[in-house]
Amino acid sequence: MVDTILKLGAARTSSYVCFANVHMVVEAYRHPTFRSVVNRAAVVAPDGSPVAAAVRWFGGPRQPRVAGMDTLPMLLEEAARRGQSVYFYGTTGQVLQAIEDRIRRELPSLRIAGMHAPPFRQLTQAEDDADVARINEANPDLVFVALGCPRQEQWMATHQGRVKACMLGVGQAFMTYAGLERRLPAWARKLWLEWAYRLYLEPRRLWRRYLVTNSRFVWLITKKGVQQIVGRPAEAAPW
Repeated sequence: MVDTILKLGAARTSSYVCFANVHMVVEAYRHPTFRSVVNRAAVVAPDGSPVAAAVRWFGGPRQPRVAGMDTLPMLLEEAARRGQSVYFYGTTGQVLQAIEDRIRRELPSLRIAGMHAPPFRQLTQAEDDADVARINEANPDLVFVALGCPRQEQWMATHQGRVKACMLGVGQAFMTYAGLERRLPAWARKLWLEWAYRLYLEPRRLWRRYLVTNSRFVWLITKKGVQQIVGRPAEAAPW
């Protein structure tokens, strides 16, 4: 996965990578436009353990979880080794500064092409054009994007062909890499408890997402499993 992404960056192809958790999968199922955004990605990695498990349950290969939070530091380390450059787009100036501080300590040879935290609102066309020009002038191999799902995936799809790099929607990985948010230990992640920890941290923002999307994912998986057992074709859900 790391090698594939870095090759996309080195080729300067205007491409993007999605890390699909349960929320993203359900949103893609419900909304055809967003489904097209995800399906057009050069790489879609199963960020959530339930997503990775579902691949295997329904006839795919034995697929481990490939989380953005785990892949980001791996990509930075390998980019430093290969002499490739990176750009960080999104979140806040405080988070970006913390990311830069960690990179300077741990990966001093890594080339940071640039960092930018856009305002938390819809950009004007002039602002967006300036951001694109700033990124292309910096000439990075990889552009890490943290605008939240589905905004970051839509941003990458909209900017494919304009941003001359491989873009990666890594969302909350900025916070964990910066050391501003802790992750659950590995044993808890293997038990699929990371969503509960995120809900504990941000209950007001995330309760509806997890209640609705997790329930729908369980329903869709159960329905597909039953239909597969009885040999009936899957039908569309009523939402």
